[in-house]
This record gives sequence, C-alpha cells and structure tokens, in this order.
Amino acid sequence: MDNRENVFELMGHLEEEGYTLGRVVTEQKGAFMVMTKTGDRLSKISGKLRFETVKREDLPAVGDWILLSEEGAIIEKVLPRTSKFSRKKAGEEAEEQIIATNIDTVFILSSLNDDLNSKRMERYVLLCWESGANPVVILTKSDTCEDIEEKKKEVENALLGVKVLAISAVNHEGIEELHPYLDKGKTVALVGSSGVGKSTLVNLLVGNDVQKTKEIRESDDKGRHTTTHRELFLLDSGASIIDTPGMREIQLWQGQEGLSTQYNDIEELALQCRFADCRHEDEPGCMVRAAIQEGTLSEERFGHYQKLQREIAYMERKGNKRLESLERKKWKSIGKQRKLKY
Repeated sequence: MDNRENVFELMGHLEEEGYTLGRVVTEQKGAFMVMTKTGDRLSKISGKLRFETVKREDLPAVGDWILLSEEGAIIEKVLPRTSKFSRKKAGEEAEEQIIATNIDTVFILSSLNDDLNSKRMERYVLLCWESGANPVVILTKSDTCEDIEEKKKEVENALLGVKVLAISAVNHEGIEELHPYLDKGKTVALVGSSGVGKSTLVNLLVGNDVQKTKEIRESDDKGRHTTTHRELFLLDSGASIIDTPGMREIQLWQGQEGLSTQYNDIEELALQCRFADCRHEDEPGCMVRAAIQEGTLSEERFGHYQKLQREIAYMERKGNKRLESLERKKWKSIGKQRKLKY
C-alpha cells in the first residue's frame, strides 16, 4: 500500500455513495488539482455549488476534502473542515484569505538571521490558535548562527507555551524533532516570510526537489518569492505537508480565541479585578496594574495585548459589515432568479 492509499484508507469514511472522495492539492486560475485514491484530477466547481456559496471562503481551498461527481471533473461538495488557517486578505477590504484547511500543525518558519522578529511570529501564532491547529515555531538555518540557544530563548519568552525548534536543512540538524508531527494521516502547513527555507524544508521532507528555491538577499536578509501558490505534498510516512508563498504582511482576520490562548496570563488577571468593566488604567483593585507594578507582567506585553485586541475588534466590525452586504446580494440574486422563472 503506497502513501496515497494510506491516506485514503484513513479518510474513506468521508466518501458518500455515488461520489469520489478527493483532497485539494492546489488551486490555479479557478481550477483545482484534486488528489484521489487512483490519481490526480483537474476539476472545477459545479454551478450549483458556486450559486449556493455566499462567501469565497466557502469554496474549496488547499487541504479541503471534497466530493467529486462520478466523472471526477466536477466538485460537488466541500466536506466540513476540522481546522482553517486564514488571514485578512491584503488590501483595504475586510476579506478572509484561507491559507490551508484540515491541518493538525502549523510550522511557523523564521530564519536565524537579522530578520528574526518575534512580534511577526506572534501574529502567526494567534492565527494558528484561532484555526484549530497547533503552532510550532521552526528557527531555520541554524548552521549560520552562533548564538542559537540565546535566540531560541528569546522567542520562547515572547511566545509563552509555544514549542520552538532550531534546524538546519543543509546539515540535516534537528530534522528528527519534526518527525512526531509527521505521522500517518497528519497534515502540516508551512508558513513564514520569503527566504526562510519553507521550500528547502519541503524538498528535504519529500525527498525530491519538488519546489524551487532561491538564496536570500545579503543586503537585508530578506527573501525572494519562489513559491507562488499553495500546494499539498504527500510524504512516505503517510503525512501531508502544505507549502505556502511567503507573506509580506500578517493582518489578523479573527483572533479573539487565539488572543485568549496566547495571553491567558493577562486575561486571568483581568478576571480578578474588583470591577468587571475595569479598563486597567487607574481603577482601584486592578490586578493587571498590580502585576505590572510588582514586575510579574511587563508594560510592553500588556500594551501589545491591548493593541492586538483593538485590531481584532476593528476587523470583526468590518467583517460583519461585509457579511451583511454579501447576504443582501445573495437574496437579491435569488429574487431575480425567481422573477425570471415565474
């Protein structure tokens, strides 16, 4: 039994009579490459599915399990997702962009160079907690760094409770620590900026040069985009990995649950404040202010928590307005169809 059959043996219970079970491998220009037990098929969305969809997020994304018509060229149904890693789409409009679905773990990659930024990684972590998957920070290119443990400790202190690993794909150092996340049937998504080594790690894990790679610019340690679309690959272990393009900006789409997970210490303190509507400024009996004065909570950490809280609230307000607009358009379209019919 090969790795493809291994995966479908585990997920066979999702198949429905009269349909073929598949998983979206990649999407390009409105068409989807779908992996099935017998091979890959280029498929398109059925007219019915497209018409019934209110939001773009309800359409297939990389990692989705879907049902194909018997011919195998038409996607009839997107099966319920166990997790969904997404961010706000670039631009002013409050629109969600799904990065990957049905993932168990997100590897958040960052190079051990001058571009190491724990604040950026924290945004990935918040989105990850929100998605339903578990975050693991991977510090890459350890062969180029002299103070690995110091930088690793710095990231661990900024991202409380998140597993942090250091690896070198060149020397194969630390790679064995990734294996527990790559068991049969598991799915891992790789995210991070350009040039941090996502494609290099994919090539190493797959065992072939399936992804192109480029060196980072020496002038500023920034990477160049090589991966241009999201794509799922199967490993010999029966696990799946999803490579994603580098992200220049990480705007939060939703994140209240992720914020509560990452800043559980602050929210626990807030629950102990004398007043339920405490603003944590100068109110008597404020446990957050007391912790800051005692030195058990830094002003910087609390300030960053408040900033993220405001950003999430703002995006949720914008998202709700957009959803209301889409719902109105949907019912307007249905009304027109009825008039034409009768």
